[in-house]
Amino acid sequence: MTASTDPTAPSGPDGPVAPVGSAGSSGPDGPVGSAGPAAGSVAGAARMPRWLPRAIVLALALYSVFLLGSWAFHQLVGLLVNILLAFFLALAIEPAVGRMAARGMRRGLATFLVSFAVLIFSIGFVVLLGSMLAGQIVDMVENFPQYLDSLINWINQTFHTDLSRVEVQDSVLSSDWLQKYVQNSASGVLDVSATVLGGLFRLLTIFLFAFYFAADGPRLRRALCSVLPPARQTEVLRAWEIAVDKTGGYLYSRGLMALISGVAHFVLFEILGVPYAPALAVWVGLVSQFIPTIGTYLAGALPMLIAFTVNPWYALWVLGFVVVYQQFENYLLQPKLTSKTVDIHPAVAFGSVIAGTALLGVVGALIAIPAVATLQAFLGAYVKRYDVTDDPRVHGHRRYGEAVVARLQKALHHKKEKERAAAEDSSAE
Repeated sequence: MTASTDPTAPSGPDGPVAPVGSAGSSGPDGPVGSAGPAAGSVAGAARMPRWLPRAIVLALALYSVFLLGSWAFHQLVGLLVNILLAFFLALAIEPAVGRMAARGMRRGLATFLVSFAVLIFSIGFVVLLGSMLAGQIVDMVENFPQYLDSLINWINQTFHTDLSRVEVQDSVLSSDWLQKYVQNSASGVLDVSATVLGGLFRLLTIFLFAFYFAADGPRLRRALCSVLPPARQTEVLRAWEIAVDKTGGYLYSRGLMALISGVAHFVLFEILGVPYAPALAVWVGLVSQFIPTIGTYLAGALPMLIAFTVNPWYALWVLGFVVVYQQFENYLLQPKLTSKTVDIHPAVAFGSVIAGTALLGVVGALIAIPAVATLQAFLGAYVKRYDVTDDPRVHGHRRYGEAVVARLQKALHHKKEKERAAAEDSSAE
């Protein structure tokens, strides 16, 4: 059976000629018909995917938003820290404001009275401490020649030298480092003034935010709960209540320990005849309690300096009393006062203060302990606990009797095994 052919197709000497552009046609570089699909595949591979421009634009937009957010956060970090400190201050005065509001007083008026009392106490403390430091600095400047004469006499007697106060004063006044220090101090007056004004503005900002947080506390809680489901509302209110209790309890316990510490140091300063004993006692009481663990030693530096101006041996007495009182406070006083308010291990408290200082500076050191106490109490409410087994090892006691019996039994068993092996060897021989 022969294949049919198109009568109209042209023919050549060897038969019919295929039309140009058909699948079977060929050109100089190969089949002509295959050039169309190959060119289409190359064009498809070179064409950019439709999603790629959108992905690039989206990535650039997200990166721009990240840069803008990072810049805004760094610009507003000071304001955010002030708001955080104001929030904890509002939590601290919340119990007093709540009690006054429960007795029929308007909440705004109660917040104003409590805030005004805190402000007056803070200003009074700063003024009292500033006047004490100013007066003491004046006394030290006036008595500086006497201190210098005593020091020079001691050096001459001890090291057999021949120094005089005039030579020492001339060498100090003509030194290059003193002249540079005076020049730097004179040029830094404006910087100090700006720092003081900035600090006053920051305190005003903190007090204003704290006032609004405390006065509008119920409204703030309602606004926060209105955007949460009922189950989450209960958790938020519970966390808020824990934060108020722990922050208020922390300030209450610290205030009580500051009072005890201040009274104890006041008695010591009065016995030694150290000037400005009331102001120094308040200084030691507050600084030692609101800077945990090392606050007592930092607070004791100023009384030691002032006691040294009266009698150098009095500074040693103050140092010894500070060390002894710190041990008494850590092991006897603090566990009893903080067991029901802020029950935190001293190591955890010290670590939280270091972490808070590293993150937020002085503000972090102040709010670290109440923040950690709140977190610990909140997590403790949701962590399931079990009864601890009645084992002496739980309390740090090892069962020495049982261990001795076990070792004897093991030794006897080992001895029996040796005797049995020796008997088997002898029977085998």
